[in-house]
Amino acid sequence: MSQSNSSARGEDSLRIQRLGRAEYEPVWRAMQRFTDDRTDATPDEVWLVEHPPVFTQGQAGKAEHVIAPGDIPVVQVDRGGQVTFHGPGQVVAYVLVDIRRRRLGVRALVRNIEEAIIRVLDHYGVSGERVPGAPGIYVKGAKIAALGLRIRRGRSFHGLAFNVDMDLEPFSRINPCGFSGLEVTQLVSFKAARMSDVENLLVDELATQLGYAAVDWAPAAGRIKDD
Repeated sequence: MSQSNSSARGEDSLRIQRLGRAEYEPVWRAMQRFTDDRTDATPDEVWLVEHPPVFTQGQAGKAEHVIAPGDIPVVQVDRGGQVTFHGPGQVVAYVLVDIRRRRLGVRALVRNIEEAIIRVLDHYGVSGERVPGAPGIYVKGAKIAALGLRIRRGRSFHGLAFNVDMDLEPFSRINPCGFSGLEVTQLVSFKAARMSDVENLLVDELATQLGYAAVDWAPAAGRIKDD
């Protein structure tokens, strides 16, 4: 995948923002603003971020799936899906794509994101798979990556959470993605991996699966602010 630090036609280049570690809610609000303010000429973006510990509950989320959150906050959000956990050591990638411009349906978008995760796992010699009726990617029956999206006026936001090297204990406080007893795993349980390497591989695979000619790494200055 070619890289560019200069402007490229919006439909051909995927712009990457590496946000570091950031609180969940300011990033969520920034995604909403970006989606509401973008025009037909706005380049698509992927935001890479790690969040401090937080549970997020999707629009149709049921309270009974949050069993014992303890001191970890629960945030009600506007994505699809049920409850999941975000924390340090998890690669979160927010996929901000004009799916009408890319001529993508929602199912194709989901499948392409899942395929990107599968290809990253394959790089480490780990076999990822889909489970019918349960979006995300699994390894030996345990969930390693969750997926939750929102589409507004033909543009996507929210995205994926890929467990790399994290404390998995908080998943025991919820029914992950609404499935009681679902086992959750992470990449380092199978192969040593660095977060930055996984992020770079994921960016390349997302760009490939979504059909971009180049990626454009850009600073995030001014993007995230507390409301």
